[in-house]
Amino acid sequence: MAHTDQTDHTMRRVLRREIAGTIGLLTDEHDFRAMRRYRSFTFHDHTAYLHQVEALLRARAAQGTHTTVALFDPEEYADFCTLAGLDADAPASRARFTAELATHGPTVPYEGQSLADLLPALIDEAVRQATWEYTTALLARLGDCATCGEDLGRAAFTRATHLLRRVLETAPPGNRHLVCSVSGHPEETLVSALLVDTETDGTPHLDEAEALEFTSVLALGLATHSPGGLVMRISAPGGPDRIHGWRLRGYALEPLTAAEVFDAYCTDIESGDLISPESNVDYCAPPDLGDDRLPPGHHH
Repeated sequence: MAHTDQTDHTMRRVLRREIAGTIGLLTDEHDFRAMRRYRSFTFHDHTAYLHQVEALLRARAAQGTHTTVALFDPEEYADFCTLAGLDADAPASRARFTAELATHGPTVPYEGQSLADLLPALIDEAVRQATWEYTTALLARLGDCATCGEDLGRAAFTRATHLLRRVLETAPPGNRHLVCSVSGHPEETLVSALLVDTETDGTPHLDEAEALEFTSVLALGLATHSPGGLVMRISAPGGPDRIHGWRLRGYALEPLTAAEVFDAYCTDIESGDLISPESNVDYCAPPDLGDDRLPPGHHH
């Protein structure tokens, strides 16, 4: 009997390593205070809470267990409990909400990094997902072209995908960091960044989620003819970084001159004062996108 109990215990321990888990994390003091209104949430200090979370993550990793960290939002949690008819002041309800986050919410895998590194990555993922959802919703609302009946949002996304592909295809070798910014309503600017690493065989490698978000922001700027721009920084071993830029103009990207790129990088946005240029950086006109030029006729 004792042998059977020991065998069962060992098998359960092995099975626990096969179970992936998700931890809903309260990243800031404000959200932490919001959860303290629930009596079943027994933490009293946010710093101590973060230390306990980090210790738990390390312990699970030491056991060979995979853990995903999700961004826990108290307001979304309260809405979730209301819609599902759950008691918000119950650990089981928090667990169910966290399980939902694992499927639909912003998450990052724990890979042994410190919380100091994990927290910014989780927040960036949340911002990226929110931007993607916001831009795709706006693109969907554009409807159909009054002239040709084509879906304006889908056409703009296709056009943005083509432009991004041409930018990457014509770029000099190296790792590329792209930033697209689009101005909308007053005081509203959408910004998306995309990192493109170069593999040893020269093949570009990029994160699919980042690329979708980046393309959707660019597509929104094209579809709405909003002021905006795209900047690309290229880093290659043995030489200075190169910075290229384009402005959004109509349904295309208009290249900036080297002087315009320099002015954009070396001018303080708020004060207009000059900023010293970075060392070991060349401000350059972008490569010719080649077949990007639109043919005459109807364009959205």
